[in-house]
Amino acid sequence: MNSLVRFVKRYPWSLVVVAAILFLSFFKPPKQDIVHVTNLDKIAHFCMYAGFCSVVWLEYFFSHRAVSRRRVIIGAVVGPILFSGLIEVAQGYLTSYRGMDFYDLIFNTIGVIFALFFAKYFLRPWVLAYKEKKSSKK
Repeated sequence: MNSLVRFVKRYPWSLVVVAAILFLSFFKPPKQDIVHVTNLDKIAHFCMYAGFCSVVWLEYFFSHRAVSRRRVIIGAVVGPILFSGLIEVAQGYLTSYRGMDFYDLIFNTIGVIFALFFAKYFLRPWVLAYKEKKSSKK
């Protein structure tokens, strides 16, 4: 129980994003006559998972001193890809208004991989600089 509380304290925004993804993945959208843009949903899938994993990376960097490659690969790469795959399967089998789409999974995965590079080359250096600046003020 203590480790669950620690996890929630370390990753509150990541959990909020997971809840939002679950909601968006299973709610029944209202029927509206709007302009149809081809493959707009694929861009949304990319953005959802790039954003989700960026939040995971950011919270990881802020809550840990050292980077455990094994943990972050599982928690910020493999986990989100499996999560998105499970959602696609669930949409196909548990809903009548959503379908399983392999291309959604591909764009989710591309978003996860984008976040990996974004975290390595932008987020981690930014967090390290922030932590260094904060510790030098003490």
